[in-house]
Amino acid sequence: MHTKLHGLYAITDEILTPDTSVVEQVTIAIEAGVNIIQYRNKTKTDTQVKEVCKALLKLCQDKGALFIIDDRPHLAQEIGVDGLHIGKDDMSLQDARTIFTKGIIGVSCYGSVKKAMEAQELGADYVAFGSFFPSPTKPHSGIVSKSVIQKAKQVLDIPVCVIGGINIQNISEICNEKPDMVSVVSAIFEGDIRENVQNLLQKMYSFDFIKIITRKFSAFSQRKP
Repeated sequence: MHTKLHGLYAITDEILTPDTSVVEQVTIAIEAGVNIIQYRNKTKTDTQVKEVCKALLKLCQDKGALFIIDDRPHLAQEIGVDGLHIGKDDMSLQDARTIFTKGIIGVSCYGSVKKAMEAQELGADYVAFGSFFPSPTKPHSGIVSKSVIQKAKQVLDIPVCVIGGINIQNISEICNEKPDMVSVVSAIFEGDIRENVQNLLQKMYSFDFIKIITRKFSAFSQRKP
């Protein structure tokens, strides 16, 4: 299991993070605390995005973040990124691995624990579930029950990522289910990136702190005088 597959996972967007500014925007996000960057662009060719992906890879290497490319196994292999992500409309995991021979492969499983188990069996390094809330970047995504997270964690040995409409208002709710990674697009890259990331991280980790303090207080209050 890759030790960096945890924490806040930012996904780029063709509109919010155009190639002309994405390196600068991702720099801010990583410096604010993002652990993982995924470059996602569904319209341009590998040749058109190669240079920006190389720049993002170097940035992530310099800053200690993971760099993952969405649905571009040949480019991922060519420039040597940390990982590749594939979804239901992309190639199969087996085919992707024959091209991208080393590195992390993540698989979108939407709401299917069965699909996640199959992906793990075939060698996936992590799986992603969602959308859990209406998503501004994927408005037609189906909404998945949050119960799938705990069901998945009970049967899987690989990290679980959550995605879809996650923002400052609901990130604590989704973190209650203990995912390994939380993927965010709009709630990071709309507005002040640094402030957005810091606020999201505060919600993610203050939730755990509050639960620890609550347990300790409860245990203390139950002691006999």
